[in-house]
Amino acid sequence: MSFSPEIRERLERDAKEIIGRYPKARSALLPLLHLVQSEEGYVSDDGHQFCAEMLGLSKAEVVGVSTFYTMYKRKPAGDFHVGVCINSLCAVMGGDQIWDELSEHVGVGHDEATGDGKVSLERIECNAACDFAPVMMVNWEFFDNQTPESAKQLVDDLRDGKSVSPTRGPKKLCTFKEASRVLAGLPDELAGDGPSAAGASLEGLKVAKANGWKAPEA
Repeated sequence: MSFSPEIRERLERDAKEIIGRYPKARSALLPLLHLVQSEEGYVSDDGHQFCAEMLGLSKAEVVGVSTFYTMYKRKPAGDFHVGVCINSLCAVMGGDQIWDELSEHVGVGHDEATGDGKVSLERIECNAACDFAPVMMVNWEFFDNQTPESAKQLVDDLRDGKSVSPTRGPKKLCTFKEASRVLAGLPDELAGDGPSAAGASLEGLKVAKANGWKAPEA
């Protein structure tokens, strides 16, 4: 089943705006994949076809790109896509235990969604936030210094419809579809909201200043 005329018209309008930012249309493929993902919560067959038509590419070229990147889903993600970092430092600090307990608690595994469609889980690699390990993300917003207990409470709150705020960034946690639209290049104007990373991120700088250390000359 293809997109309805109303959805198709809206997607084409947004796609043309995005494509217009690039000197070559095919350069807009990644954001267009996010755009169609914002419609259905994953990149469907119709989404692949839409991108191919808008960019003058073969469907095979589009599928080859979407299946290469883990950020594009092949089946619907939950309203709240929860990623647990299991890379080295997070794993050592408890990420592996968080994943095991959270997966058992929710009853789904990697890239699987709950029956109510509210939550999906993913084992993710480094999020460049090692100083706040173990780290989780929900729709790409940070939840720092997690424990198995806090992770399970977070997911329970999400499923119960309670208000949940990331550790940093916007206080309002958007849905997976809304996040995909932002990643397509259609911002929600919330990028500057909320607190930024601090604390542990600045400890190295404080120690260096206290000891008079400077970077070596180039």
